[in-house]
Amino acid sequence: MAPFAAAVPLTLPVPSGKQIPVGLELYSVRNALKKHEMSTVRNVAKLGYQCVEFYAPYYEWKIDYAKKIRMGLDELGIRCYSTHNDFQSFSEEGIGKTIELNHILGARYVVLASPGEMKSLDDWKRVAERLNKANETLAGKNLHAGYHNHDLEWKPVDGQKPIELLATELDKSIILQLDVGTCLETGNDPVAWIEKNPGRIRAMHCKDWSPQQGYRVLFGEGVAPWKKIFAAAENGGGIEYYLIEQEGSQFPELETASRCLKAFRAMRS
Repeated sequence: MAPFAAAVPLTLPVPSGKQIPVGLELYSVRNALKKHEMSTVRNVAKLGYQCVEFYAPYYEWKIDYAKKIRMGLDELGIRCYSTHNDFQSFSEEGIGKTIELNHILGARYVVLASPGEMKSLDDWKRVAERLNKANETLAGKNLHAGYHNHDLEWKPVDGQKPIELLATELDKSIILQLDVGTCLETGNDPVAWIEKNPGRIRAMHCKDWSPQQGYRVLFGEGVAPWKKIFAAAENGGGIEYYLIEQEGSQFPELETASRCLKAFRAMRS
């Protein structure tokens, strides 16, 4: 196996349509993951997922443990292209560990999962400043920062949507990881957003939503116009990989993940 910190291209080659990797945001199987991380990842790989995204608790790993996880990923033939993080991962004190862990995992993008409580546009501007500063450090280590939206970013503050402010203020090398479900829940159009930000939607959380069931609806059973979303993402959006995310459903976690993947594949066949 090549050295963990070996240089890799910052962007993945994007093959046509159906060949773009599909992975699972591991928050979808969070209860199983808490019991045993590697066996859960193994079960996810058996379902047919090609990549995974570890969320914030990964930052507490010891370096030796992270190396064991990477060895397991390699044995399974599954990748980790990005991680979800809180602001600790981008701090001056914490970014060194962030870089080391993400190099070990083979990740390309270090994504801010949530900025915390925001009250004003100045708060949002400070988020952009902090992320831009961290991105300068990450870029020097063959990584880039990313930003993941929730619903808060779509709700206007003093007449402006924070998501639009972030798209303007963040360095263009910082990916805008689109959460489709929260975009829909707030009455916004994910297709229009992708088209408005060409080349920046390199990763996407494929989470569906419906007025009746909220986020418990499975992939393909909500109101998301997935075929239009995929077309926009793959024709200018810059998509490199998809990540299915499920916050909950009537089925157990792994069965939910399996059903979502089958629906995803059926839609793209």
